[in-house]
This record gives sequence, C-alpha cells and structure tokens, in this order.
Amino acid sequence: MKLGAQLFTLRDYTQTAKDLDYSLGRVKEMGYQTVQISAIGPIPAEKVRELCDKHGLEIVLTHTDPNRILNDTEAVIREHDVMGCKYIGIGMMPKKYCSPEWLWHFAEDYREPAKKIAAAGKLLMYHNHNIEFQKFNGRLVLNTLLESFAPEELGFTLDTYWVQMGGADVCEWLTKLKGRTPCVHLKDMAVRGWDAVMAPVMEGNLNFPKILRTMEELGGVEHILVEQDICEGSPFDCLKTSYDNLHRLGY
Repeated sequence: MKLGAQLFTLRDYTQTAKDLDYSLGRVKEMGYQTVQISAIGPIPAEKVRELCDKHGLEIVLTHTDPNRILNDTEAVIREHDVMGCKYIGIGMMPKKYCSPEWLWHFAEDYREPAKKIAAAGKLLMYHNHNIEFQKFNGRLVLNTLLESFAPEELGFTLDTYWVQMGGADVCEWLTKLKGRTPCVHLKDMAVRGWDAVMAPVMEGNLNFPKILRTMEELGGVEHILVEQDICEGSPFDCLKTSYDNLHRLGY
C-alpha cells in the first residue's frame, strides 16, 4: 500500500499554481509518495501534473465536481489521462439525493458516467461520510449504493473517521467492501470535552494497528491517504504527525 496525502487537508494553500508548488514540496519533504487532488484552485490538469512530477508525487485519486462527472464525463476522463490518475472520486453525495425519495436516482443518473469511466480503464470512486450510515426504508444508504453498482462501475474510498462517526466498525466495513476499496482515507477521532474532533492518525482513539492489519490481510487496498478536514494548528504539522506515526508502523 502506498502512503499519500489528501490535498483537501491543505486546501487553503493550493489555490494558485505557486501555492500548490510550495505545498507539494512540503508534502514530499514529509515523505509521502502520492497525493489526492481535491479542492485545489482552477489550475489546468497539465500544470497540476507538471508540478506533481516536479516533486516526484504520483496523482492516484481526485475528488471531482459531481456535476462535471455527470454532464462532462469525457472531458473529466481526458483530464485524468493527463494527470495519469486512474481513480475519479465523488467526495460527497449531492444533497438532492440524500433522501429516501431521491436516493434511487443516484444510481440511475451516475451509472452511465460510471460505465464510460470504466471503459476508459478508470474507476468512479465514492467517498463516504456518516450520512451513508443512516437507514432509508430500513436499509443503510451505503448498502443501497453497494448493491446499485457493479464492482467495475463503482469503488469506495472508505473514510475511517466518518465510518466511526456513523456508529459503524471500520474493519467490518473493510471486510464487507473487500475488492472495492482500492483507496482508503486515514483520519483519526479524538475527544475534546463533549465533542468528537478530527486528529492526526494515531493521535486519537481509532485502532489503527488493527485497521491497517485488516487492510493488509484482505488485500486490494492500493492507496492509503491521510486526510484531516479540520486541524488544531497547522495542517502541514498535522500531515507530518500522521506520516511520522504511520512510518513508525512500517508505512
């Protein structure tokens, strides 16, 4: 499994090509091998690839505007070809689908783009939050998504923090999604008073030795990507702490 950084963590520092260049340099210095492109500024795919190549960082996943995936699929595929990126990600289910009345439309709408992406040798990826662990008509939303697409049409970027926030077990879901999670987001959960907060990996309460061991035993996970949406202090420091902790575990 290759260890990478989800650039959403550094979104305030990636809005121009100059800032992206600096931030990628910092990520490489930390020791990361790969990156996920997410929430960066309006920088052409060619320039993004140039800067990542400059710093020796492979682009392995994106979060791409769901409207563009749906309505401009061919252009999205071409951009990912330029970036050398196989996995095209939806970072969050568009709000209109998040109801019992409309959830079924998600598969109806995205199945054709998913098939086009698969035909291009890539895979559409779905990133969970906690909302997928609610039940619509007695069934978990995540189960509905899992059963609505063939494995070659939709993969899942399982996010450890949001699984925990949804009241579910990370290792159980890694097992249930075996073969469909080539990318996993690593994010820890700590407690501050009455509140759950995001924390660098191994600085909270998730059992990461067990989670990582489960991924190794199951196989199929190619990329583990550190993400921290909200940081206490510098997001660069948070990414570095996560890297150092994972490196001590052999990653």
